[in-house]
Amino acid sequence: MMNVPFRNRGKITMENTKKSTAILSEEHRHILKVIDRLIKECDGLRAGNEINKSFFEEAIDFIRNYADKFHHAKEEDILFVELCKDTVEMHCNPTSQMLHEHDLGRGFVKELEEGVKSNDKEKVIEGALGYAQLLQEHIFKEDNILYPMADQALSEDIQQVMLDEFARVEKEKFGEEIIKKYLDFAEELEKK
Repeated sequence: MMNVPFRNRGKITMENTKKSTAILSEEHRHILKVIDRLIKECDGLRAGNEINKSFFEEAIDFIRNYADKFHHAKEEDILFVELCKDTVEMHCNPTSQMLHEHDLGRGFVKELEEGVKSNDKEKVIEGALGYAQLLQEHIFKEDNILYPMADQALSEDIQQVMLDEFARVEKEKFGEEIIKKYLDFAEELEKK
């Protein structure tokens, strides 16, 4: 029997999909909402606005916890591990590049955080826009190249195992309230 996820606000849930990549793509949509707002905030900074420390601190929290510890952990610890097994046949395996880009993103977030703490607009802009551009391109590659490759390479049985692992991670490491907090944050930003 398939595990049911804690978050089922999006159109795709573990109840209505047999592919782990569909769950990951749905999470990308929430991450992109925050990225869109990062870009708008940077436009405001370039126009002379002061640093909205509250927003940037919440965005950094979202990125570090939802995008990195929640989403990237599923990719790095579950999907990428499966894709790197000797039994998986793929023409090429871009997981090492995806891991590299995850690390680059963490560097941009560190720079953003340092800029917010030191009230350095240029550093905030550089870190936020560097992260935004990287993640927009990264998400495009995963949704349009890596995930379709994974869907072809991984059997239905492996997909089910991965879905079960996703549900376990959500339940044991995060829980419904924490996931809801981050989804609410992303949805609020979209409304503004």
